Amino acid sequence: MSDAKPMGLFARFLTLWVFLCIVTGIGLGYLFPSLFHALGGMEVAHINLPVALLIWAMILPMLLKIDYSALHEVWDHRRGVAVTVGINWLVKPFSMALLGFLFLRILFVDWLDPAQIDSYIAGLILLAAAPCTAMVFVWSRLVEGHPQFTLSQVALNDVIMIFAFAPIVGLLLGVASITVPWDTLFLSVMLYIVIPVILAYFGRKILLAKGTLDDVLHMMDPVSMGALLVTVVLLFGFQGEQILAQPLVILLLAIPITIQVYFNSMLAYWLNRKLGVAHSVAGPSALIGASNFFELAVAAAIALFGFESGAALATVVGVLVEVPVMLSVVHIVNRSKGWYEQPKTLNG
Repeated sequence: MSDAKPMGLFARFLTLWVFLCIVTGIGLGYLFPSLFHALGGMEVAHINLPVALLIWAMILPMLLKIDYSALHEVWDHRRGVAVTVGINWLVKPFSMALLGFLFLRILFVDWLDPAQIDSYIAGLILLAAAPCTAMVFVWSRLVEGHPQFTLSQVALNDVIMIFAFAPIVGLLLGVASITVPWDTLFLSVMLYIVIPVILAYFGRKILLAKGTLDDVLHMMDPVSMGALLVTVVLLFGFQGEQILAQPLVILLLAIPITIQVYFNSMLAYWLNRKLGVAHSVAGPSALIGASNFFELAVAAAIALFGFESGAALATVVGVLVEVPVMLSVVHIVNRSKGWYEQPKTLNG
């Protein structure tokens, strides 16, 4: 996406704006709980509709940049696809189970309710077992990722998730039968992949015919980033009361989640570099390999353990960690591009 125009001061200090939005969201959630309860209740199959609309505003510019006639070229990036699939399905759920056991059963055991520890670990596993569907388009855009690769990889993960989510979670939780919230899974795929891709495909054709695609994309950049900031305010506002009521538990659960994000993203990034994968593929590969499909995780936790369970709380902490931590991974990927490309000419 080298055709992207710089967004100046706003983009360069995006992490600062996100931090201010986190503080604002927590404060507003505490001061106006009824407002955020009402907004939080506007959901279908555990997908919050205001957040879904904001995610559309974030991902449509990315989807408009995709040349859909060139999707067949993704085969040229098969090494990046292999790395991402391996990290998502062979590493991430199992590394999260290990980290959950290490931190919650050993290091943090004295600060947690013993009756909830198993439930907390279950929530962490549910969070890690489902790769992200929507937000990765935003992260990919911020690292100038290859748009066709990102779309194809997300679509492939969604197909794999239909078949692999329940068996992996069942194996790690030792549960014979996993209740998969299929309505959440399929609605998310429709909302964040099928419908936006169809709209972007026809929208791109119309804008190209008019010769206004670049101008429209440039106008949508601040809208997209603004939607990201409003999303942060909403996500933290929804949980403002809970964060202030039990900050220690939130912090302790956030630590293994944060570590697994950095571990999986950097492992994917390093493997791509070892395999000679282009930076425009390695960036989104690392980000897809680390991010989580929190809507599905929350829905599955509630279905299996109940709304007030430790598992549900752990998945919600994943929601809170997602944006600030993934932004830091974006920063690392962007700042390390020179190092990544230095040793040899990459052929993607």
